[in-house]
Amino acid sequence: MINSSFNKFYILGISLISALGGYLFGFDFAVISGALPFLQKQFALNAYWEGLATGSLALGAIAGCLVAGKVADKYGRRPGLMLAASLFALSSLAMALSPNRDIFIVARFAAGIGVGMASMLSPMYIAEVSPAHLRGRMVAVNQLTVVIGILVTNLVNYTLRNSGDDAWRWMFSLGMIPSGLFLIGAYFLPESPRWLMKDGKDEKAKQILHKIGGQDFVDESVVSIKKSLEGVTRTNYADAFKAAVLPAVIIGIGLAVFQQFCGINTVFNYAPKIFERIGSTKDDQLLQTVFIGGVNLVFTVLAMTLVDKLGRKPLMLIGAGGLAVLYIIVVRLLAINSAEVSWFLLAAIGVYALSIAPVTWVLISEIFPTKVRGAAISIAVISLWAAYFILVFTFPMLFERFKENTFYIYAAICTAGFLFIWLKVKETKGKTLEEVEMTMMGH
Repeated sequence: MINSSFNKFYILGISLISALGGYLFGFDFAVISGALPFLQKQFALNAYWEGLATGSLALGAIAGCLVAGKVADKYGRRPGLMLAASLFALSSLAMALSPNRDIFIVARFAAGIGVGMASMLSPMYIAEVSPAHLRGRMVAVNQLTVVIGILVTNLVNYTLRNSGDDAWRWMFSLGMIPSGLFLIGAYFLPESPRWLMKDGKDEKAKQILHKIGGQDFVDESVVSIKKSLEGVTRTNYADAFKAAVLPAVIIGIGLAVFQQFCGINTVFNYAPKIFERIGSTKDDQLLQTVFIGGVNLVFTVLAMTLVDKLGRKPLMLIGAGGLAVLYIIVVRLLAINSAEVSWFLLAAIGVYALSIAPVTWVLISEIFPTKVRGAAISIAVISLWAAYFILVFTFPMLFERFKENTFYIYAAICTAGFLFIWLKVKETKGKTLEEVEMTMMGH
């Protein structure tokens, strides 16, 4: 239902506040790229420890997802977002003050807990407060803040590159500023109407729904939410593996794992290492991360305009197919130490930002039934972070052994991902969450 009574500024406002979790995700994701050359020197990191220092964020994120699923279902989405913001702030300070390698890795693990909670709760919250015709764009706002976080962090890293051996400490400590803003913003967010109704607080839910879309929207939403909540008991992870919902959960896990195993995050996290291969100076390596952040932002904005027009499935197919082709070209160019490789790596970032990066989060927030949404999103995002850990932990060792041929592995995975999306993923564009549920359950 599309009508003029929707309060688009209110919807955008609460989506943007929730999406600050995405900004912090982008910060912690990108800060390691600029800090790694300093950390290698400070802590004498070999390929193994380099992978673990980078990947420890993902291990923390897995723990964060497990905590977030329970907090979101028991206490609500808003308290979960506030807890994530607090963890971000404390861990940023701990990483900046780390006296040795092991304490740094523990602090980065703690940062990962906050990242994992936000990576699950921000898109879930936005999907639950947004009307069907705006949902794709609003959930994509979360990905937009992720890429703004990456770009701003890359710019800060580049600015700090010549400020001495302790430059990395400033890079990490600056995370406390957006963490504080996120905590204050989350305090003023309304609770998700779907969670309130699940918790028996119908009147509060109606007040928030009215603020979002007027009386007609309230009436329609209450009926559809109540129908989707029939027979709901306390959600647990076992419910997500019952036969009726298992196909949707398997598709969600498949999309989450593919978003990481497609390989592009090796470019985000290890850009200096890749560009060092073709003889770039440290300044040039860090400048390339700024270009990567800029391209990422431009194509994410483009994705936001297309996700509710072109649809989810076509964008995902473009992403998988496009990356497979680009990786093959990247291998050939790296093999001859061609500086032109940077253009094709930037093209790969653009293709990913237009498709797989934002659309995976949109689909994960949409395809699960209300009864198990908290647990199912948690399982999918845990799978995503496990895949991210495997990707970034193994890359330094693979690149040391196979050099540029490592990207052939990612090209093969993208080809398999293309077939999986083509055969298994159903379009969700323009459907309410309850209509998506009916489609995924085969009704």
